[in-house]
Amino acid sequence: MLFKVEMTVRLPATMPVAEAEALKTTEREVAQGLMRQGRWRHLWRVAGRYANVSIFDVDSVEQLHQLLSGLPLFPYMDIDVAPLCRHPSSIRDDDR
Repeated sequence: MLFKVEMTVRLPATMPVAEAEALKTTEREVAQGLMRQGRWRHLWRVAGRYANVSIFDVDSVEQLHQLLSGLPLFPYMDIDVAPLCRHPSSIRDDDR
């Protein structure tokens, strides 16, 4: 199942810089691990914002929820999820 996930990160202004950097490093490691597993298919930065648009490929809505809520930055995120399905006019035979 494919989902478009929009994430906006809002770290507290009072968070110490070292703590924020450590959190971002851990987030990157977790995200790249999910990409290597094929669960986090695409990741695009939204220009001018601390936000991204991503495509996840998961077995269920529950699995998506577990992956997202397990992200280190999850407590600081606003997340919008939309399920995706193939468009009948697509020229592709797969989900590339």
